Order: sequence, then structure tokens, then C-alpha cells
Amino acid sequence: MEKKARFFRNVIANVIIAATLVSMLVYTLVDNSVPASAEKPIYKGESAQNVSLMVNVYWGTEFLDPMLEIFAAHEVKTTFFVGGMWAAENDAMLKKIYEAGHEIGNHGYFHKDHKKLSAERNREEIEVTHKLVKSIIGCDMTLFAPPSGSFSEETLSGAKALGYTTIMWTYDTIDWRDHNAELIYSRAVKDLSGGNLVLMHPTADTVKALDRIITTIKEAGLNIAPVSQVLK
Repeated sequence: MEKKARFFRNVIANVIIAATLVSMLVYTLVDNSVPASAEKPIYKGESAQNVSLMVNVYWGTEFLDPMLEIFAAHEVKTTFFVGGMWAAENDAMLKKIYEAGHEIGNHGYFHKDHKKLSAERNREEIEVTHKLVKSIIGCDMTLFAPPSGSFSEETLSGAKALGYTTIMWTYDTIDWRDHNAELIYSRAVKDLSGGNLVLMHPTADTVKALDRIITTIKEAGLNIAPVSQVLK
């Protein structure tokens, strides 16, 4: 039953990809110019009281439930940036995150180096993921976090043309590389101030550090909120 469901989800994803490729071809034939970006990626929000613990998700699910439980225990809502391939394989978990009240952002489909992609491929990565996620949870995402923080002018203008704001980070816990809960904690709470965007991933050591990170931020008199609430 699970194999059939996974097959069906992959078929839907492939149909969306094919449809998007066709639309991108039409776009290129009609107008192959890329509108100039009027904005830069955002590294820090304007809020004086809110910070965000933004979670990039592109592999697995084993540490997501513990993270959701910790967020729930602290009554915290944040933003999960999801990859398209991950969403196609893990639609139930995507629904669970969304139904828990968390904001969902776009992390591209194939986890590509966006700086090396053409304008058309940048748009395709974002648009395919947008359509897939909307087909699963009915949500129109507006925030895009490029994988590995890699972007070009084509990335920014393509994201903007699709109604997206490109999000970077103020501080990176680098938890995907450094499996050290104490180090992850210290990076997350460095120079605490409103507007901070703290990047993390679902890892075992992030789970170990998360309760303490949230507690420290709250003790500093700051609120943890979705990225959209930190930007303004």
C-alpha cells in the first residue's frame, strides 16, 4: 500500500515537473529576458522582538517528530523550508508540520547549486516545488531559501517574479556538519537580538540542543516566530 502511495506521489511530481518545463519553454520563447531584481536576499529581519529558528528539510524524517514535540512543548511556531523531492516522498510528514501551525517555505526541488543555474532552471526549481507543495497542503509559499545559501541575480529575479522573497540567515548552526550539541547551541544564541534568522536542520544533535536554545532565547525576552513575522 505504501509503495503504491509513493508511486502515485512520484507520478504527480513528474507530471508537475513536465508541466512546469512546458510552461518555462513557453516563457522563454515569449520573453527570454529576466526582470532585474529590485531587492537583495534577507539576512536579518526588522522585528525588534521576534527571532526565527528556520529549519531546512531535505532528508529523512527521523528527527522531525522530536523537533515538533519540543516546539509544541514551548508553544513555538517557526518556518520549515522543504525540498521538493523530500516533499514528494514524505507528504504525510509535510502535512503534519503544516497542521501543527508551522510556516512552510520553499527550498528548491533537487537541492541544486542555484548560483550555477540558468534563469530558467532557477525558476523551474522554485515553481515545481511550489506546485507540488500546494498540491499536498494547499499552501501558496512566499519564502525561498536557496540550498547551501547559493544564489545569483537570476535566482533573485526568478524568485521575485514567482512572488517569492529570498531568505538567507543571520547565524548558521552548521549542524549538518558539526555533530556537537554544545556548538550548535552556542551558534544559535550568539548575539541574540530581534530580527535574527537562525538556520538549523533536523539532526540528532540539533534535537539535543533545541530545548536549551528555545529557553535561552525566551529568557532574553525575545519571541520565536515564523520567518514572515520576523521580517516586519
